[in-house]
Amino acid sequence: MIEFVGLSVVLLIPFVYFFLALFSVQRSAFAVTQAAREAGRAYSTANNEEEGLTRAQLAAQLAFQDQGIDTAPELRFAPQGTDCGASDPGDGAETLAPGAVFVVCVRTIAPLPGVSVLGSGLADITLNGAFTVVIDQYRADRSNTEP
Repeated sequence: MIEFVGLSVVLLIPFVYFFLALFSVQRSAFAVTQAAREAGRAYSTANNEEEGLTRAQLAAQLAFQDQGIDTAPELRFAPQGTDCGASDPGDGAETLAPGAVFVVCVRTIAPLPGVSVLGSGLADITLNGAFTVVIDQYRADRSNTEP
């Protein structure tokens, strides 16, 4: 009986920790994917670029809250074909000009549970989400730029 209890504890604790860490990372992965998609949709349906930026930031924050993540998302608008996993995917490609194409990149850091006791940032996992926004070319020009 003692061997059973001892073996159960030795095997159960790492097993439970593994699943807690896995669920934490998966929750963050869902959050960045959903945040990028919702931010892109919110921006592309705005009446002007300033309103679009505000709506995109709010949509990304709501997507994070939906998954139970309290940190603010890092939101960037990169040129088409950009790798959102790069250290600096770029920013400032957002526009409501007809036919425009750009990528919404959302980045967050998912800390593993319990690792912060050993040191901050020791085993954090960086997650990236991307969504390609295509502004309809037949839609009225809502950009702030002059032709």
